[in-house]
Amino acid sequence: MPEIKISPDPNRKVKLDAFDRLLTIMDELRENCPWDKKQTLETLRHLTIEETYELSDAIIENDLDEVRKELGDLMLHNVFYARIASEKQAFDIADVLNGVCDKLVERHPHIYGDVEATDEQTVKENWEKIKLKEKGNKNPSVLGGVPTSLPALVKAMRIQEKARGIGFDWEKKEQVWEKVEEEMQEFKAEFNVDKSENINKEKAQQEFGDLLFSLINYARFIDINPEEALERTNKKFIKRFQFLERESAKDGKSISSMTLAEMDEYWERAKWHL
Repeated sequence: MPEIKISPDPNRKVKLDAFDRLLTIMDELRENCPWDKKQTLETLRHLTIEETYELSDAIIENDLDEVRKELGDLMLHNVFYARIASEKQAFDIADVLNGVCDKLVERHPHIYGDVEATDEQTVKENWEKIKLKEKGNKNPSVLGGVPTSLPALVKAMRIQEKARGIGFDWEKKEQVWEKVEEEMQEFKAEFNVDKSENINKEKAQQEFGDLLFSLINYARFIDINPEEALERTNKKFIKRFQFLERESAKDGKSISSMTLAEMDEYWERAKWHL
């Protein structure tokens, strides 16, 4: 292994002591707290998902103090899972940490081996190839590592990233945009009808899915995270709508009895204030 140079960390002992303190507290809670004693891998699962979304919210809001707190919650969950697993004699926190360290060394041969990688894309391609090799015959598909339970938008991103990792991708963003326009025209031609006739919902759903997939692909090419972009738009809409509710109430109006034109007036004001 080549010699790796890193800057000395004057706070390394403080960090190790803090982690040791967390492990000690986890042991104490697991052995003495009625709630902590009852928890299982399954009961913690939905709480971990909730904490992950809370971390995501804090990151989008750029609230670093909240990011710190939510990272702490997730760190607790990691330690909790490892503690439960150790009781089952399956693994402990040392196995978890050594496992991820081994994986990082294995998947960074340009740092810990003799592979050349001078740009981000080459690193990603090597990563996916190594992952595929690690799976062996268990799940040889490049897409096998994409969790089935991921939200559809995030799953589309991961599918596209993994396909690109082995070279299956468009060459230029202009090609991707042409695909977006093609999918848009197909959808518009078939379902943007003036007549009030029923449409084939199943076919419309398929075409709309193709359109979304192509838009997500284009976002990737111009380095936009579509999940984050959509969530920022969600938050913007919520703030403006709540402004509409709040300001109309100040004027003695009930939002349920207002016309669309009246609501639009407050909406335009919200765009200036928020």
